[in-house]
Amino acid sequence: MSDWNMGLVTLREGVLSKLADLLDNPKCGWRQLADAVNTQPQFRCSEKELIGCSVQVLSAKGSPSRLLLAKLADRAVSLSFLLQCLKKIEHREAVQFLTSIVEQIRIAVQPQSQRVPEGGRVVLSCQASGLPGMGYQWFKGKDEVPNGSAPDLILNHFSLNQQGYYICRVNHGENFVFSQWAQVTATVSENSSSANSGGFFPSSASGLIITQQPRSLTIAEGDSLCLECRSEGNPPPQYQWYHNKQPLLPANKPSLKVPRVTTADRGKYSCRVYNFYHEVWSDQVHVEIGPGSLCGATWDDTDDVDSFLNIPTRQLSHFYATDKVALLVGNMNYQYHRQLRAPMADVHELTNLLRQLDFKVVSLLDLNRQEMYSAVTEFLLLLDRGVYGLLYFAGHGYENYGNSFMVPIDAPASYTSEHCLWVQDVLQRMQERETGLNVFLLDMCRKRNLNDDIIQQPGPLKVTANIVFGYATCVDAEVNKDDLSNGIFISFLKKRLLEEEKVTVMLDRVAEDMGQCEITRGRQALELRSNLSERRALTDRIQSSDCPVATSARNLQWSIAHVLPDSRHLLFDCGVKVQLGFAAEFSNIMIIYTRILDQPQDIISCTAQLSDFSEGVDVDLKLTNQENPWDAGSLLFTLDNVGRQGVPKLYTRLRALQRLKMELKFTVCLHYQYSNMDEEVQEKQTVTVGKPLVAKLNLHEPRLPRSFSASSSGDLNTFSLPESSSFPEGLEASALASETSSLGSASTCWSYFSQVGEAAGNAKQANVPEETLSPEFLEPDQPQPLSAECKSMPQDRLEDQLRTKLNFHSC
Repeated sequence: MSDWNMGLVTLREGVLSKLADLLDNPKCGWRQLADAVNTQPQFRCSEKELIGCSVQVLSAKGSPSRLLLAKLADRAVSLSFLLQCLKKIEHREAVQFLTSIVEQIRIAVQPQSQRVPEGGRVVLSCQASGLPGMGYQWFKGKDEVPNGSAPDLILNHFSLNQQGYYICRVNHGENFVFSQWAQVTATVSENSSSANSGGFFPSSASGLIITQQPRSLTIAEGDSLCLECRSEGNPPPQYQWYHNKQPLLPANKPSLKVPRVTTADRGKYSCRVYNFYHEVWSDQVHVEIGPGSLCGATWDDTDDVDSFLNIPTRQLSHFYATDKVALLVGNMNYQYHRQLRAPMADVHELTNLLRQLDFKVVSLLDLNRQEMYSAVTEFLLLLDRGVYGLLYFAGHGYENYGNSFMVPIDAPASYTSEHCLWVQDVLQRMQERETGLNVFLLDMCRKRNLNDDIIQQPGPLKVTANIVFGYATCVDAEVNKDDLSNGIFISFLKKRLLEEEKVTVMLDRVAEDMGQCEITRGRQALELRSNLSERRALTDRIQSSDCPVATSARNLQWSIAHVLPDSRHLLFDCGVKVQLGFAAEFSNIMIIYTRILDQPQDIISCTAQLSDFSEGVDVDLKLTNQENPWDAGSLLFTLDNVGRQGVPKLYTRLRALQRLKMELKFTVCLHYQYSNMDEEVQEKQTVTVGKPLVAKLNLHEPRLPRSFSASSSGDLNTFSLPESSSFPEGLEASALASETSSLGSASTCWSYFSQVGEAAGNAKQANVPEETLSPEFLEPDQPQPLSAECKSMPQDRLEDQLRTKLNFHSC
């Protein structure tokens, strides 16, 4: 499809079905399209034909819009006329989709990595098809190549300083695509000084070239999958296959074969080809498993439209969530019991995955009983009619007489139920919120507690048919996992969580995976209980409820606990300028970093260190003011060099922010030395940053019992801010309805709060750290397209990044 004059009949079935889905609505749909088409007599549909379209709703799979499009295709309606009619009825989503299909750019020939002798000639080719008049633009790294505006980039007399990665940008109007990266290196003779430095490859080595690329496939469930990637190079190449950017083990041959595929095998595949000197990546291809497995899939995530034009009709799930919220609690540092380490990695991993599914995530580590109860109570305030709620606990636990209990970190040595949180009580409180889906996952032991002989009697559960309850262990079992890697349950769950399947089906497959593993067999088994009667999945889309006040209140309630202090600059009397930055590792753990931005020339050394923290904050003084986050005690948090290279930075990690009763206050002590002095000089400034992150919720305070038997929307409408909230007085949820209805569903980054700040008349700006780029989505050892530069950016661009893949929990 390269011309708008082509007929509607040229569209593939997948595209027509997607258009039909967009037009099957009463307000701006197929009837309005039929009226617009009737302006041309040769395309007019009779009243009898329109009645035939309307009765399609009587069939379970019938679509009035699909039948209308078929009749228009029979009348040889052109794509340009169809687009004109869609614009006339102002169906913007259909216009955008059809335009993206017709005006797409396809790269047929990719530039290939190569190795040439110094002084030789390099030719890189990039051939695109789809539209006439396309433009080409070549780049070396992020720098544009002079005169690189043709499909072929020719470099005569190739020199050492021209070595690097090259990429081509193909554009037509506002549409553009990037080619794959091509690495070009120069051969240097063994006698040259450059060769003696060991910086380049021996003359016997040759560049890797992929001679056969894998291809996208559509196969049925139970069929065999075979992908091929062939390459040539010296030394001989090695291979590693990836599925959805995760390495497959073992999969280190040119051919990837899966005997009997399931829906879990669908997704994107690529192959990493490498030897001692080079590395190249194959094309990323899509494997679809159908036709029955296509239920519930979405169209928004497609990177290559071509791969979807040949697949069977995609039936979109009709279930949706009015919002998605999750509370993740990991207890490790117990006062009177064995210490754990895996819960931190598990909460971190699950946070990242749920964020990709548009969940608002609250992640907390090391809570005592009061804090656990308060956290659950605050979490329940986020639940509302139609909301998807997920609660996950990792730590010590036990089960007596069918009742399970989560053990807080302050439980005494001989604890009983009164020292713990009763799981069945929390589950009942969740159920009363009239949510669309309740998922409760417990990653803890279920051994009998001999100190507790009380038999709890839970009240009757309300019949809602929306509960999924999972234990990571079977009855009378325990888990012993003390290292920092993921626990057994999360190790298997993270491979399945993003699957577009009913949540119970997804968890059943996790259980099957655990049962097939030799390590877990006989040691740990996932146990599930569910009364879920609908095909609801964690991947279901979010569609705002009809009550904007309740939505706004929920967004505000969640956002209060995820506001970071503003990054600020401190100017000292000596002329030194210090930047003070903040970042969140978890909802109750914050990283503070300092760096010197400017200093007079006569100062030869300078550092800015933090001290004198407010009472209540948990900080190990031996781990403060460290040169990297790891030395500061953070084993998962990363903040790569997004600033200028060589600028000193010191990191301090603050834990247990939920116990902060007063505003956070600390001292910034500047240590510096003049060139003409032997002694060090100090200057101090006191900084107050309010109550960051979850500290605003005052989880240390007792919560009054709340009744959730009334309508959830009513609770949210009467919602009020905590006393310590940093937002302006009088800021009511109802005034935020129009501004915050989409907050949170678009982003799950902790500090994303711009809409609320705007609704308050810009009284409070978004508290987003200046340096927030995280590189976990970059391909290993590969340069990225120009949009992935690691640098500070304006607020509006940063928010766009936050809506996609930015994530402070990456490791």
